[in-house]
Amino acid sequence: MTANAPRSYTTTSLKRWSVLNKELPSVSQIRAIHVYDFDNTLFLSPLPNPQLWNGGTIGFLQAYESFANGGWWHDPTILAATGSGTEIEEPRGWQGCWNEQIIRLVRLSMEQKDALTVLLTGRGEAKFGEPIKRMVASQNLDFDLVGLKPEVGPNGQRFTSTMAFKQNFLQDLLFTYKQAEEIRVYEDRVKHVSGFRDFFEDVNRKLQNEPDAPRTPTTAEVIQVSEDTRYLDPATEVAEVQRMINSHNLALGNLSGTKNRMRIKRTVFYTGYLLSAQDSNKMVESLLVPLLPPGMSEANNLKYMANSILIAPRPAPKSILEKIGGMGKKLSWQVTGTGCYENRVWAARVRPIPATETIYTENSTPLIVLAVRKGSRPIDAGKIQNWHPVPAEMAMTFEAIIGEKVVLRVEADNPQEGEWESQFMNKGHKRRFQDRNEEILYPQSGQTNGYEGYVQAQGQSHGYHPYQNNRNNHDDGPRRGSGRGRGRGNGRGRGARGGRGRGRGGSNPYYKSLDDQSGHEPTNDSKGGNAGGGFSMDY
Repeated sequence: MTANAPRSYTTTSLKRWSVLNKELPSVSQIRAIHVYDFDNTLFLSPLPNPQLWNGGTIGFLQAYESFANGGWWHDPTILAATGSGTEIEEPRGWQGCWNEQIIRLVRLSMEQKDALTVLLTGRGEAKFGEPIKRMVASQNLDFDLVGLKPEVGPNGQRFTSTMAFKQNFLQDLLFTYKQAEEIRVYEDRVKHVSGFRDFFEDVNRKLQNEPDAPRTPTTAEVIQVSEDTRYLDPATEVAEVQRMINSHNLALGNLSGTKNRMRIKRTVFYTGYLLSAQDSNKMVESLLVPLLPPGMSEANNLKYMANSILIAPRPAPKSILEKIGGMGKKLSWQVTGTGCYENRVWAARVRPIPATETIYTENSTPLIVLAVRKGSRPIDAGKIQNWHPVPAEMAMTFEAIIGEKVVLRVEADNPQEGEWESQFMNKGHKRRFQDRNEEILYPQSGQTNGYEGYVQAQGQSHGYHPYQNNRNNHDDGPRRGSGRGRGRGNGRGRGARGGRGRGRGGSNPYYKSLDDQSGHEPTNDSKGGNAGGGFSMDY
C-alpha cells in the first residue's frame, strides 16, 4: 500500500476481514470502536508448562519454524484440548477458561449502540476461524467483526507478523468508521501494547499533517490486560506434543531436508522420596520458620525447598530401586530433628516408619533440605553435626513416594542414541544449563496437586515432576513481565483487572509471537509503529 494510491473504505470491504457472515452497522451509527485480543486477553489460552519442559523446549514448541505444520500456536488441537476438551467444554461454554472481567466489558460493548465490537487475533483464519466462532458463541458474545490473520489480506497484503496484520486491520477500521471519535484496544502483551500505541500516534500525526485527510485524529487508548497463566493437564499436554511430533515426522517425507525428525526425551535431575505440596508447605511453616533468625526472609535471598529426601543426584540404578521397592512406592517418615549449617543451610532429619523399612539415601543421615541462602550449596546440609530434637508436638509424620525429578525436552531424533544417552541434554543445551545444575538438583518449592511427580506415563517414562509451592520464581518458569497500562473499560472505570497488569512482553522469554518466523518477537523499528511488517497510510 502507498499513500499515493487512494482507496475507498466501505463496510462491504471491511466485512471481508471478518469470519462472521453478518452485516456491519452503518458508518454514521458508530462513535466508538472497542477491539479485544483473544489469547490471554479474552480467553485464557494454555501455554507450554515450564514445570514440564525445559526452557529451550518451551521456546521451541512455540516457534513456527520448529515444526513442519507450525508450532504450538498454529495447531488447533492444542486449543481444543483446553480444559476437558471441546466435546465437554463447548456445552458448558468453556467455564473457567475466560477472563471474566473482559467478558463483562465485551457485554457492555455489545449493549452500547454506538460502539463497534471487534475480536482481533493473530491466529490463522484457515485453522482457527470455525473453532473461535464456536468458542465465542458458547458465551453468547455478539461481535460485529471477528478478525483472524488470513493467508492473504483483502487487498492482497501478506503479513510478516501478527503486528503487521493487526495494524492493517486497524487502519481499515479507522478509515471505514470515519465518525468514530475513540478507539480502545485491549491487549495482554507488553510489546504489542507498545506497538499499538506507537501505531495510533503515527496515524494521528499523519492525519494532523495531511490537509485533505479523510478523517480527524481519534482518541486512541490501549489497555494492557494482566492474565492468569493456564496449562493443559500434564498427561494431555505430553500426548498433544507427541501428536504434533508424529505429524511433523510424517510430513518430513514431503519436504526438503531442512528439518529433523523429533522425539521427546527425558532429563532426570535426581531420584528421591518426593513429598506432596501439602506436606512441603506444612514443613516450611512448622519447622523452618521457627529456625530462621529474626528478619530472615525472601528478602535475604532465601530459597525454600522441603520437597524430597535425596536418593541419588541422577537416575538411580535399578539395583538400588529394586531393594527399596521401586518407582512409585509410598513410604511413611517422621521428622526427628532440625539443624542448620553456618546460618546458610537448614534441614530436617527424618527416619522411616517403621524403622526397619529398607531405604537408601544419598546422605548417611536421611534428611530434607528445608531452605538455603543464595550462594550456598544444598549439599552442605550433609555437614550439619548438631541436630536439635524435635518436640513431640512438632514431630510431624508424612508420606513420600519414590520418583524422579524429570524435565522433558524435544530434540532431534538420533537413531544411534540409546535410552541412557537420551536422558542427557545435547552439547548445545548442556552448556546453557551447566551453571544451574545445583539449583535444579535441589529445586525450590512450586505448587502442584499431590506428589511432586509421577512416572511411567502412557507406557513411557515421561515423568511430570513440577516444583512445589513457589515462594520464589521457580527454576524453569517464566518470569512475568512488569509493564503497566492504564485504561478505562468502555468509559466505565479502569480497564480489565484494574487496567494495570503484568504483561508477557520481553520479560517473559517463553511467550512467542503467533506467527513469528524467527522464533523471536517482531521488533518495533520506529516510532511510526513499524512493528514487524510496517505501516503506510493508504487513502
